Amino acid sequence: MDMTDNTTTAKVLCDIDRYGVATVTLNNPDKHNAFDDGVIAELSKIFMDLADRQDVSIMVLASTGKSFSAGADLGWMKRMASYSYEENLSDANALACMLKALNFMPQTTIAKVQGAAFGGAVGLASCCDIVIASNKASFCLSEVKLGLIPATISPYVINAIGQKACRRYFQTAERFFSDKAQRLGLVDEVVNPEELDESVDAMVRTLLANSPEAVKQAKQLALDVAYQDIDNELINITSERIASIRVSEQGQEGLSAFFEKRTPSWQQKP
Repeated sequence: MDMTDNTTTAKVLCDIDRYGVATVTLNNPDKHNAFDDGVIAELSKIFMDLADRQDVSIMVLASTGKSFSAGADLGWMKRMASYSYEENLSDANALACMLKALNFMPQTTIAKVQGAAFGGAVGLASCCDIVIASNKASFCLSEVKLGLIPATISPYVINAIGQKACRRYFQTAERFFSDKAQRLGLVDEVVNPEELDESVDAMVRTLLANSPEAVKQAKQLALDVAYQDIDNELINITSERIASIRVSEQGQEGLSAFFEKRTPSWQQKP
């Protein structure tokens, strides 16, 4: 895809193409894309900036090299070991804010996982709407091996794979591969390594064929309705949402295009 906007730092890349697809890339392959406080701050800024952009509809989270991400950088962990409780709390809050920004981005988010995803990297994948992984990818919630717990990522990992699986993998720190991750619900599609790029591109094309506003509202619908009681209030809210989008500009265009057997105006062909 042609890139028309580019923001670059040493360890994080962000490219936006002419179709409104942003690719955020962890770019520290020599350290297996491990992240520290600097990378977390950069990712937070990028996620929040992208969230405010009306010209971006999809974000792909990727990385360079063999590993998706090894989680926390060893040098950062060594520094944290000497921090006070208050400093550790501030540090953890920064990571929690970054994960929240990713999880609640209004755009569709796709994680492209080519290799190992350990610790906090499992949290990154769990925060994305769609995860496409190579059959060489592996996952590990490794914190207990270091005397720690996967606390800040836990809300998102539990949402992704459920409490029962978390009760096991939080405690065992077992490494599992993409086939198991797919069965658990963390990964949506598993492909051969040489097919990973095309599989992500195919998903992007699928999304670009849909109404941008409807896709955005559909994501928010899933977030808002999950785990709610099906009562009169919820029924009224969901009825109001479908009524509102039916009379919206894109709702009218989509219905008209369907009945007139033509391509809706928002469709692009990357």
